[in-house]
Amino acid sequence: MVQENATNATAAGGGQLPDTIAGALGLGSGPLADFVGGLIGAALIVTFLLTLVAVSGIWGKRKITAAFTDRIAVNRVGPFGLLIIVADAVRLLSKELIVPDGVDRPAWDLAPLVMASSALLGFAVIPMGNGIHLADPEAGLAYVFAVASIASVGLIMAGYASNNKFSFLGGLRAVAQNLAYEIPLVITAASVVIFAGTLQMSEIVAAQAEPLAVGLKSWYAFVNPFAFLLFMVANLAEVGRNPFDIPEAPTEIVAGWQTEYSSVYFVLAYLSEFIHIFLGAAIITTLFLGGPTSPFVGVEILPGFVWFVIKIVAIYLFTQWARSAIPRVRIDQLIEIGWKGMLVLSFANLVLTAVIVGVIV
Repeated sequence: MVQENATNATAAGGGQLPDTIAGALGLGSGPLADFVGGLIGAALIVTFLLTLVAVSGIWGKRKITAAFTDRIAVNRVGPFGLLIIVADAVRLLSKELIVPDGVDRPAWDLAPLVMASSALLGFAVIPMGNGIHLADPEAGLAYVFAVASIASVGLIMAGYASNNKFSFLGGLRAVAQNLAYEIPLVITAASVVIFAGTLQMSEIVAAQAEPLAVGLKSWYAFVNPFAFLLFMVANLAEVGRNPFDIPEAPTEIVAGWQTEYSSVYFVLAYLSEFIHIFLGAAIITTLFLGGPTSPFVGVEILPGFVWFVIKIVAIYLFTQWARSAIPRVRIDQLIEIGWKGMLVLSFANLVLTAVIVGVIV
């Protein structure tokens, strides 16, 4: 049944993006066609993501935070203040790159690039609908968690190489937090794999196309809301949003691991943070919210890509709500919640899911 649904989903989505591009360019099939199609497809997706991050990170974040704190926010530069994106880009990129004394240059230089690229690589296996899917390996879910976890290496590189005790503490906190919450994240995702019977992202989406009740599809957020809630909370910790923004706590460690970064390096570090938020949203959308599909059986009011964007933006808005509304916990409380709370609950959810699926099957 899963394989049949996957076939239907692939047919509806139009295949993979590199094949579509290669066909449109008349390249046929073969290594050259795959390379050119994949390169152009990746460039299109990265351009879209960077545009979305620019609008949400530079403009949207300020507007959302201002709404919570009863302020006006940006409204002077361009219509609705949207040209603040261009103004901030020029301002930040034109600043002098200040290199503090004693930094470990290779690690310090590479850290922002490692963090940003790890998030972008994860989107290679995310089905976005309407044929917008770069690759669909059988171990797609394992791949996306593997490349996303590379960001932890970048965080510790930035903290250690900066020759600053606040940066070092921020890097240590970031790694401790990622370890404490990445394990529950993966274990909770494993419960979805038990339901779907596959690690392939397109088939996980296709498995959620079965009717559930009252015309709704069997999204895993409906089938297992406890796992959905666990994943949402663990994702907040992974992307460093309240109450888990400990690695950047300004009242304690100035700005954490990114304290010593300026100019284009700061831009890369800042972008990587928001790209990871959207990657987390894309994973949640794929695993629990039916991917690029509508929630209603037999009703696709909007194109799949539009559904996908609506869902990831909604999750992004949730992270910004959490940032403005939920107070920060202490580092010891954060670690205790992760290891004593989330880890135990994720294992309990995994065992319960296995039992339920075993009994049903």
